[in-house]
Amino acid sequence: MPGRPKPLLMVDIDGVVSLFGFSGRPPTDGAFHSIDGMPHFLSRTAAAHLLALSADFDLVWASGWEEKANEHLPHLLGLPAPLPYLRFSRSPARADSHWKLESIDAYAGRRPLAWIDDDLNPACQEWAEARAAPTLLVSTAPACGLMSREAQLLVAWAAELQAG
Repeated sequence: MPGRPKPLLMVDIDGVVSLFGFSGRPPTDGAFHSIDGMPHFLSRTAAAHLLALSADFDLVWASGWEEKANEHLPHLLGLPAPLPYLRFSRSPARADSHWKLESIDAYAGRRPLAWIDDDLNPACQEWAEARAAPTLLVSTAPACGLMSREAQLLVAWAAELQAG
């Protein structure tokens, strides 16, 4: 995007890149990896979409994995390393909030951002609507993660921002 910074893309991991909750056999587009002794099914489809989205967005890990994301995921997913990551307080300032909002808001400041997560709640929507900067929330199903539908939505939104 000439003349202006790219919007941020806040990327959750579990339910976006690391899939769970699928019934029966896992999807065919990924593989299990042991990460800190825990099995994670990492989606190649999600990885490919994130790599493509990095042309339109500045990617930021917005996951409870925090710094662990860069220790494990870039080489497993074929992503550029390292990506910025957020640290979170596990106790939101308000009980009716979302545990990630305070850190995402502080990091983003006035920059436009999209946030992809499998656990967005009504507080996230209220926050997004109240932000002065353009904000897009994209929800995923944890058994599917980031698929073409969500990626196309994000690309179209970034193009709208660029067009002004």
